[in-house]
Amino acid sequence: MRLLIVGTLNGQLTTATKIAMDKGATVTHAADNGQAVAVLRSGRGADLLMVDVAIDIADLVRRLETEHIHAPIVACGTATDARAAVAAIHAGAKEYIPLPPDAELIAAVLAAVADDSRELIYRDDAMARVVKLAQQIAGSEASVLITGESGTGKEVLARYVHARSSRAKKPFICVNCAAIPETLLESELFGHEKGAFTGALARRIGKFEEANGGTLLLDEISEMDVRLQAKLLRAIQERMIDRVGGTRPVPIDIRIIATSNRNLAEAVRDNTFREDLLFRLNVVNLKLPPLRERPADVIELADYFIKKYSAANGVPVRPLSADARHTLAVNYWPGNVRELENTMHRAVLMASGDAIGPEAILAPDGARLDQQRSSVPSVAHAALAAEQVSRALVGRTVAEVERDLILETLKHCLGNRTHAANVLGISIRTLRNKLNEYAADGVPVPPPGGGEPRAAA
Repeated sequence: MRLLIVGTLNGQLTTATKIAMDKGATVTHAADNGQAVAVLRSGRGADLLMVDVAIDIADLVRRLETEHIHAPIVACGTATDARAAVAAIHAGAKEYIPLPPDAELIAAVLAAVADDSRELIYRDDAMARVVKLAQQIAGSEASVLITGESGTGKEVLARYVHARSSRAKKPFICVNCAAIPETLLESELFGHEKGAFTGALARRIGKFEEANGGTLLLDEISEMDVRLQAKLLRAIQERMIDRVGGTRPVPIDIRIIATSNRNLAEAVRDNTFREDLLFRLNVVNLKLPPLRERPADVIELADYFIKKYSAANGVPVRPLSADARHTLAVNYWPGNVRELENTMHRAVLMASGDAIGPEAILAPDGARLDQQRSSVPSVAHAALAAEQVSRALVGRTVAEVERDLILETLKHCLGNRTHAANVLGISIRTLRNKLNEYAADGVPVPPPGGGEPRAAA
C-alpha cells in the first residue's frame, strides 16, 4: 500500500507516518500541493493521500483531475477543527481523521484502501474451478485475459492473481480503458515528456512505468482504439515503451492482466481488435461465470455483504429469513455480483425486526424483488428447488432426497441433461445412470426438450 502524506500539521503527521509504516505501508512525503503532484507525476504513485487539512484541498483535487490522477484523499487535522473538516469533505476529501492520530483508526483507513472490500467469496463449483486455475497460474509470468459479464468480479480476480504472484509486494495498477478518452489514453499508459502536446507542462510517468516490477491491469481492453493496440502489442513484445514526445525507449518489467466483457474473437472478426494482440494477452483465459450460473454463491455472497454493510452503517447484523433466501435464490441477477451487493446494501438499510425478510429485498426503484419478477430462468429455479427439497429432509432416506432433487432440477432445466448436471455439480454420465435407474423403477423422468415426464415403457 502506497501512502503519500502532504503537509506536516506541526509534526503530528510524523506519528501517523510511523503507524502507517508499521502496518506495512510505503510512505512518501510532500510539503505542499505542488510537491504532491510532482511525486505522482514521477511514477512513484499513491493508493491514498493523507493531507493536512490546512492545505488547499480543493486546489489539490483540481490539480489531480487535470493530471488524470485518481487517488482518494483523507484530510487530517486537530480534533476540534470541525469547520475545517467539513470544508475538506466538501472540497473532495473522502474522510477526515482527527489528530493526534489513533493507531486503530489509521489502520482501519489503510486496510479499507488496501483491501478495498474486494474479497474473493465463493462456494459454487463453477467458481471454484476458475479460482483453482487462477491459483495454478498466479506464480507464473504469463499474461492473463479475464472475461465475463459486467459485474462478475473480473478486477477482484485480477487482484487475487496479483496477490499470489511473485510480484505481490510490487504495485498493482489498474487502467480502465473505457473510462479514459481515446486522445488521453496513450499518455495515461505510456506517459509524456514536457511540451509533447498542449497542456503537457511537465514530464508525466505513465501507468506502464508506475507498475514497473508489478502488475498492470488493462480493464475493458476491448474499448481500446486499434491504433493504440499496435503500441500496446509492441510494449508487451519488446518490454519497451515510448513516452509521448519521447526520444528514446524506456524498459519496463510488468505482468499484463486484461479484462473484457465482450467476445474478443468476435471483435477480431469485426476488425475492432487485433488478432496478434489477442494471442499475446490470451495465454491464460479465466472465464468468470455469471452469478445465475453460480447458484451456490448467491447466499454466500449475500451473507458477506450483510456483514460488510451492517458494520459500515453501524447497524446489527440480521440474518436472512427463509423467504428472503428464496427471493435471492430465484432472481436472475443480470447485474451479477455488483447488483447483488447493491441489493444487500439496501436490504441492510431497509430491514426491521430480527431478520431480513423479502420486504427488504428491493430493486433500485423500491419495488420488491419477488414482486417485479415475471419469469424465472431455469438455473434460478433449480436453486430454489434445491432449497425447497432440503426443507423436507427429516424422515426420508438419502436416496429419496437425491432422486427428488435430481428430478426437480431436471424439470426446471426443461429436460436439458447437460445443464442439469452442471447445476447439480455431477458428471453427465452420473446423471444419465441415475435417470436410467429411476426410469427402470417406473419413476417418470422429464424427457429432453421439456415435455411431460414419462416412465419407462
